[in-house]
Amino acid sequence: MLAPLTVPCAIDPRDCDRLVAAAGDAYVPAALVGGVASPALRRAGLVWLDEAGAHAWVMAAVVDVVAKVNRQFAFVLDGFEERLQIARYEAADAGHFDWHGDTGGGPLAARRKLTVVIQLTDPASYAGGVLELNPDGRIRAADCTQGSATVFPSVTLHRVTPVTGGVRHSLTTWVHGPPLR
Repeated sequence: MLAPLTVPCAIDPRDCDRLVAAAGDAYVPAALVGGVASPALRRAGLVWLDEAGAHAWVMAAVVDVVAKVNRQFAFVLDGFEERLQIARYEAADAGHFDWHGDTGGGPLAARRKLTVVIQLTDPASYAGGVLELNPDGRIRAADCTQGSATVFPSVTLHRVTPVTGGVRHSLTTWVHGPPLR
């Protein structure tokens, strides 16, 4: 299994703060693929960004990150078919997302090749909430530097540990390609 890659400074920390502020309080409860709610597995709020509108610069940054890292992954990619999302994990709600992969049987989930997660919150402002990845039986913590991007094959098991203090925000999207046969 391919190890996750980090792109430091994918987004400037001031722009990370701008994104969090722009999301405001428009968060809806997060669900699993297929819209199934399961607070035992996932407890977070979500906001989707309109990449064609005021946040086009975010999509440009994500495309740049993918272009850099896919030289090493060498996946056949053909687009971004899902909107960017901001997730909010709050200590007051023990926000978390248990072990999972990002692929599935649905038409979009089956085409997910790469997952991109960008850390939006300064790690000094919250506790817990660690993005952990397990591509090969060894758990690795993702870089939590504000603005850093972690990119990994969407089949990789990963989780966000419970937030125990403050609030953690991250931006996530997926890059799609032909499904494996």
